[in-house]
Amino acid sequence: MSINWFPGHMAKARREVEENLKKVDVVIEILDARIPHSSHNPMLDEITQHKPRVVVLNKVDMADRKETDAWMARFKSEGKYPVALDGRNNQIIKKIEPLAVRATAEIFERMEKKGIGRRAIRAMIIGIPNVGKSTVINNIAKKKIAKTGNTPGVTKQQQWIKAGEQMELLDTPGILWPKFEDEITGRKLSLTGAIKDAVVPLDEVAIYGIEFLLAHDPERFNQFYNINVSPSDEIVDVFDAIGKSRGLKAGGNEINYEAVTNRIIYDIRNGKIGGYTFDKADA
Repeated sequence: MSINWFPGHMAKARREVEENLKKVDVVIEILDARIPHSSHNPMLDEITQHKPRVVVLNKVDMADRKETDAWMARFKSEGKYPVALDGRNNQIIKKIEPLAVRATAEIFERMEKKGIGRRAIRAMIIGIPNVGKSTVINNIAKKKIAKTGNTPGVTKQQQWIKAGEQMELLDTPGILWPKFEDEITGRKLSLTGAIKDAVVPLDEVAIYGIEFLLAHDPERFNQFYNINVSPSDEIVDVFDAIGKSRGLKAGGNEINYEAVTNRIIYDIRNGKIGGYTFDKADA
C-alpha cells in the first residue's frame, strides 16, 4: 500500500515551518502514543534538527502503558524531553511547561550572560494530522483557539498562543511527508486516523488491525466480538465471525464485508477493544 498524499496546504505548511523556525527556542512535537514512530514526520527532522525538542505522547489512555514507558526511556536517551498525557486534560500545561523550561535552559543562560533580559519561551508545535494537536493547544490556552476534529487536516493556519506563565506557542498545521513506501507505516497511520479513509484501501487496514490483535491479545479480541477465532484462521473466516456476531448482514443474509471493515477500524481507532501500541520501542 504505497500512498502519496500531500495536499497543497501541507506543502505550504512546510515552507511556513522553515520560515518561522528562527523565531522559536524549542519545538514541541505531538505524537500519537499508539504509533510514536509512525506518527513522527522524518521530514521535520531535516528542518528542526538544531532545536531542542519536547516530545508529547498524546492519547496515552489509548496506548499500552508499558510500551509508552519504553518509548519515554528511548526518547530521553536520544536527548529529547518526553511526556505522556491525555490531551483532553485541562492541566497538561503543568506537564509541558517545565519540560520546555528545562529544554531551553542553556539558551536563556547564554542570553543572560549577554545581558539580554528574560522573555517568554517561544515554542513551535508540530505534528502530523489527527494526533490530537488542536486538543492539546486548546487545553493549554484554556479556550478554543484551534479547530478540532477526528479527521486529518483540520488545522490550516499558524497562530501565536499564550501558554501558562512562561511560554508562547506557534501552532502549525498537521504535516505528512510527501510519500512513504512502507506499507505497514501506512496501515498504522490509517488505523489511527492520520490519513483520510478515502485515500486508502480500508480492507487492508482492517486486516492489519485484526492480525495485530490476534497476535498480541487474542483473548480480548475474541471476548469483545463474542467470537472464537485464532491467528491461524483464514481472514475471511474472521470477518464472517464478526459479521455474524454483530449482525452485519447484506441482502440474502450474506455478510456485509464493508460494514465489518468499517466496524473493525472504528473499534480499534477509538480504543473500544483496548489500549494498544502498534510501534514497539525496541524495534
